[in-house]
Amino acid sequence: MPNDDGAGAGVPGPRSGLRVGPRDAGTGRQHAAEQAAPAQVRTFAGAALAAVYTVGEGDELRLAGSAGGPVARYGLPAGYALTGRSAVVEAYQRGWPLWLGSAEVAAYGDSGPGTLPPGMSLGVLPLGADGRRLGCLVVVDDAADGFGDDRRGFLELYADQVAARLQAGGGPGGQGDGHPEDRPGRPPEEPRSRGPATSPGAQAALDHLDVGSFTLALSTGRIGADERLLTLVGIAPDAFDGQVATLLAHTVPDDVPALMSVVEPGQMASGSRELEFRVRRPTGEQRWLRLRCRVLADAAGRPERVLGVVADAAHLRPRADEVSRVQWLSAVLADAMTVRDVSRAVVAALREPLGADRMALAEIEGDRMVVTVLDPPDPRAWPESWRSEWRGEWPDAPTRVLPTLETVLREGRTSLWAAGTDLEPGLAGVGPGGLAVLPLPAQGRVVGVCLVGWDREHAFSPEERSLLTATAGLVGQALMRAHAYDAKHELATMLQRSLLPRSLPTLPGGVAVARYLPAMTGLEVGGDWYDVIPLTDGRAALVIGDVQGHSAGAATIMGQMRTAIRAYAVEGHPPDVVLSHANRLLVGMETDLFATCCYVELDMEEGVAWIVRAGHLQPLLRHPDGTTEEVAAEGGPPLGVLGEADFPLTSVELAPGAVVAMMTDGLVESASLHLEEGTRRVRDVLAATDPSDAGRVADALLGGPGRRDDDVALLILRYDGMKVRPIRVGWTAWRLPDAVMHARRFTARTLRAWDVTQDADVVLLIVSELVTNALVHTHGAVRLDLTRAGDRLRIAVSDSSPRAPAKPVIVDWEATGGRGILLVEAMSAAWGSVPVSGGKQVWSEIVVPQGEPGAGEPERRPGSRTE
Repeated sequence: MPNDDGAGAGVPGPRSGLRVGPRDAGTGRQHAAEQAAPAQVRTFAGAALAAVYTVGEGDELRLAGSAGGPVARYGLPAGYALTGRSAVVEAYQRGWPLWLGSAEVAAYGDSGPGTLPPGMSLGVLPLGADGRRLGCLVVVDDAADGFGDDRRGFLELYADQVAARLQAGGGPGGQGDGHPEDRPGRPPEEPRSRGPATSPGAQAALDHLDVGSFTLALSTGRIGADERLLTLVGIAPDAFDGQVATLLAHTVPDDVPALMSVVEPGQMASGSRELEFRVRRPTGEQRWLRLRCRVLADAAGRPERVLGVVADAAHLRPRADEVSRVQWLSAVLADAMTVRDVSRAVVAALREPLGADRMALAEIEGDRMVVTVLDPPDPRAWPESWRSEWRGEWPDAPTRVLPTLETVLREGRTSLWAAGTDLEPGLAGVGPGGLAVLPLPAQGRVVGVCLVGWDREHAFSPEERSLLTATAGLVGQALMRAHAYDAKHELATMLQRSLLPRSLPTLPGGVAVARYLPAMTGLEVGGDWYDVIPLTDGRAALVIGDVQGHSAGAATIMGQMRTAIRAYAVEGHPPDVVLSHANRLLVGMETDLFATCCYVELDMEEGVAWIVRAGHLQPLLRHPDGTTEEVAAEGGPPLGVLGEADFPLTSVELAPGAVVAMMTDGLVESASLHLEEGTRRVRDVLAATDPSDAGRVADALLGGPGRRDDDVALLILRYDGMKVRPIRVGWTAWRLPDAVMHARRFTARTLRAWDVTQDADVVLLIVSELVTNALVHTHGAVRLDLTRAGDRLRIAVSDSSPRAPAKPVIVDWEATGGRGILLVEAMSAAWGSVPVSGGKQVWSEIVVPQGEPGAGEPERRPGSRTE
């Protein structure tokens, strides 16, 4: 076997001289251990003596088997009382290995073994599986320098294999360990927690256990493997070249990524790893192997070497139904796009087959465990420590609050705990009858964790171990892929939504709601947009559009077009002129992209809608009686195609209770849905949904959370009509010396007709200031408009100058100009200036009492003038 660059250093060779220890004729568990120890020690006998002690009758650790000669030769007894003091009992009770010299062993007293021969060292390694203590592996070494770090690592890994084989061969939940009523000679009421039991099938399997070992130098990629490992894989010893690729070439392709996480441990600089994989031998036979390894780091904490043992795992071969379930899960995970999709697929694949009572799946983000799904979702079904972290939809807590879980994640090994295991309440409450913790590996690190818990006592079978281990590898890769997708999709969606309105304005006489859903395929931002624009005189504009393509360029054009259309609309242009201006703007941008758009201007007082389309879908109209129709509105070409395109104007009358629906084509058309069929479906839903809740109508039109090939923008308006219509009157102020006087007289007559007497002088003063400013500082026509709506009186003066009035920065009381705007601001509840058709409109609002008594002459105040 090649041994280049020290890759094979530390791989122990086999020893002969196998001997089975004394047998307790009164128990079948003793026979299982006797069969297990010889098979394992024969394969991996780097020590002078190896002995397995298991829990026997009467609170005693009894010798189950040994290799290397009689145990008495080294001062080891046939049994250890658990009440006595010895290195073996201490290691068994505390659960960690002990490495001692002969003098240190003698210090334990009479209860321990006798004095070791000179130059001998003793190692005691506890054996446990699924949270149960099975016994100890005791090894004696004849090397003068004792057990080195590498040999300790190998022996600890070997002890793990011994424990796993004992458990699988006859322990609780092992193969052949059926229910009590299924095993002859064992009554149903016999307790199952005293140690490993066995069956004839498990004993036969133990006789054929094979274990090989290897050492991998990560700096060179060279691997040293013993002859037993090469035999398991199916490589002739003289044909092995020390290359990792040679071993991977015999691995089933689906399991190669899992093995690569061992070859390239990444962030797992130290700790243990465990996984099952399949190899295909030259005969075509497929064999299951179990690998346990330990990553050793250098002084700087960088991964340096990997020590590992590989054992035959034929007892882990999944049944046909488990294979089909793993294949089904693989297919579902391949189609899962988001982290939530992955989580739901795992719950569907595992909870029912395993009969679990609880399942949780969480991502690991730094030192925090971010839960993505809980089943059941009711907080009352989970421990109190979980409920205390329930700040959002799911708990979100640091892993340090669950130390056992933190250790499992650090080691990256699947851990199974039986009922009664001493765990912190946060884990014990998840599975009081049994708990499985599956770290989810991907790209050399743990990206998540899956917890499976049972309320009643649960025995873990080898088939379940295989299913859980296979699932962990699949889910880890899918979870990382979905997390990357979610992150990119969230970024794209955030950019998209930042270009859309944060909220819609409140409209007089109607309710507008909007919905936007990004596509479920691809990660580029789209060009769908919507907008609701309040206009003057009780009017509003509804806009929906779609820029060609999905890219940052499409999103940029979308933002520019939305801003431009809003600006043209606020200026007071009619709908056809708004789209004409937007079209010329897009043509001048020198882009290859075009945009479709539908613009609807509504008179909320009269219930009249003016519709203009630029290559976009027809709006849908639901009448108060529930019937629906596509509005037959003429349309022009998409924006950005022809510079001098015409956009015809269509007028539609709305009755109170009518609903207008505007949408992009992603809602009604896809690769599997024709436009006509999609429109018909939307009309059917619109007709069948109660319009009293506009938000519910929008949600119904969007349908379920199925996959979408394109973005969807939806804009809904329910027109209710105005219960109390505003009263409006207007006056054109001619440029005559007494123009302001006539404007005041007109205002006074109007106020008397509207029974506004208390604040008449304030209104007259505002009218005087605004009309005077317009006549002095502008040219052309000046118009005065008065509007009363409820307790609000609006004074608006329009002129032909686009320049907005400016307040003086420094008030000079000797100056005669600039103080009029200050007076208007002081006396108004609100005031402002808006562009209107190339000019502007300066407006002021004041609050007037409603229901004033009398309609006679207004009350005069000292110094007031009423024309």
